[in-house]
Amino acid sequence: MALVLNDEQTMLRDTARSFLASEAPVAALRQLRDANVADGFSRELWKQFAGMGFAGVLIPEDFGGVGLGHVEAGVVAEEIGRNLAATPFLSTAVLTASALLNGGSDAQKAAWLPKIAGGEIIGALAVDEGAKHRPEKTALQATRTGNGFTLNGAKTFVVDGHVADLLVVAARTSGQPGETQGLTLFLVAGDAGGVSRERTVMVDAHNAARVNFDNVQVDADAALGPVDGGYELLERVLNVGRAVLAAELSGVGGQAFDIAQAYVKERSQFGRIIGEFQALQHRSAHLFSELEVTRAAVIKALQTLDASPEKAATIVAVAKARAGASTELAVQEGVQMHGGNGMTDAFDIGLYMKRARVAQELLGDSNFHADRLARANGY
Repeated sequence: MALVLNDEQTMLRDTARSFLASEAPVAALRQLRDANVADGFSRELWKQFAGMGFAGVLIPEDFGGVGLGHVEAGVVAEEIGRNLAATPFLSTAVLTASALLNGGSDAQKAAWLPKIAGGEIIGALAVDEGAKHRPEKTALQATRTGNGFTLNGAKTFVVDGHVADLLVVAARTSGQPGETQGLTLFLVAGDAGGVSRERTVMVDAHNAARVNFDNVQVDADAALGPVDGGYELLERVLNVGRAVLAAELSGVGGQAFDIAQAYVKERSQFGRIIGEFQALQHRSAHLFSELEVTRAAVIKALQTLDASPEKAATIVAVAKARAGASTELAVQEGVQMHGGNGMTDAFDIGLYMKRARVAQELLGDSNFHADRLARANGY
């Protein structure tokens, strides 16, 4: 399959680009940040997302969605990255929706998917418990009690977790932290008794949360997928999130490149436009090549998730690792090409650097995925 968008996907990209540039430009992120909006995003914008079909991009038409695929989700995410749009797209329309689609019962899907597609609820995936992304080290305990489970523990870096109506929680029902067996996913209401949440405003002005579970009671039918056998489901959901996040990173890097190129064509130094200096031209050419290779890897990962999701882990690792590394290069070069101005809040390029840093860590950084790739190939 060609590593380019088809006509329909290109139309979707153009629609998303136009909509986000108009309704969620970088200036809107600055306004949310400066006003310290508690949600961290615009509820009105999220309803508009739903009206455009973006919130239900992965959800079948039977549940109120538009029934598209992962490539299309990546197309929307890339445009979100270009505009640094603060939306719960990744947490809700991608991670939560994927968890329900891949592991939910008919009743669970019917209860929650139409609400996601309609922009009525916010969802969040609660996985990590430490400073780094390590799903298999889940220690939050889910103890059998009566006809259900009692959850005790805490999760960190839960994107949009402070306002989530629905939490998809990875818990340990057996075994020890570090083991892949014994994990189970649970659906937990954000306002359930015993759930407490502490909002964390991240460096990129997006929001995450620390979520504590103190004797939280859930019924047996809150389990998402098999009890004790949820690691495979969790990995499948995470791989969807990683690929879509790689697409967002691709958008961040691409826009940082465009901003830097526009700047070097107007800034003068020593009586010349700095874009005329050969050293900067060489660096720009190298960066362009890196971003194009990354974009191809991301499209391949998304296409594989659509065609053969069980075979996607390796290429998703390549895509997320490359997206993190090439976007980091793009924002660093962009800041340097701006000179000292690049370190000030007066220019947008610094905001792209901050988003790249957060997205790099989320769902595993480049080193995490390089290690996964090496282990998969026997190293």
